[in-house]
Amino acid sequence: MHENPNRANEAYGWHFQYLTVIGLSLSTLTFIVGLLADVTLSRRLFLIKNLLSVCCAPMEVLISVLYWGLRLIDERLVVPDWAVIPLHADIGFHAVPSIVMLVDLLFLSPPWTISALPSLGLSGTIAFGYWFWVEQCFYYNGWYPYPIFEQLSTTGRIGLFSLSAIVMALSTVTLKRLYGHVNGFGSDLPSQSSQSHPGDIKKERL
Repeated sequence: MHENPNRANEAYGWHFQYLTVIGLSLSTLTFIVGLLADVTLSRRLFLIKNLLSVCCAPMEVLISVLYWGLRLIDERLVVPDWAVIPLHADIGFHAVPSIVMLVDLLFLSPPWTISALPSLGLSGTIAFGYWFWVEQCFYYNGWYPYPIFEQLSTTGRIGLFSLSAIVMALSTVTLKRLYGHVNGFGSDLPSQSSQSHPGDIKKERL
């Protein structure tokens, strides 16, 4: 992004206008905290890492679903005319983070305890928090980071962010159930879930 001139370099909000960049930053922070937790064996750092993962993993799944889904419909919805993204960078930005977060969740993390309603509240907070941030950047810059925002009315953008919140909440619930199938945790095994500790590795199904 630095090597290829673009108007985000000098804009208000910099590259943090882009949900992709926000997701990449949170993913990086999550793995840095996880690495420090592994090195220091700090339970507090493990807890922080796992809390970050609850926010970050569904967000990365959302980013991948939205980006590639909209790109299949029309590339111009998510890639501005002035932007040139090499394939390896495109995959690195919009696919690899969700894959890595999924591997970390399924094989290197304890089970999530968040339920459907709180996950919807968390997703809604993140989605509409990003919307307000985007509008703040638009106020100063006069342009939106993603072309689809330009093509939608205010009502359309509200609908888009509402749908994004629902998709993110569904991804949270889906990832939680997938974890249960892979690791043998689920609603019928409450004792196992309650006895898990941050940093636990995958347990064999009883």
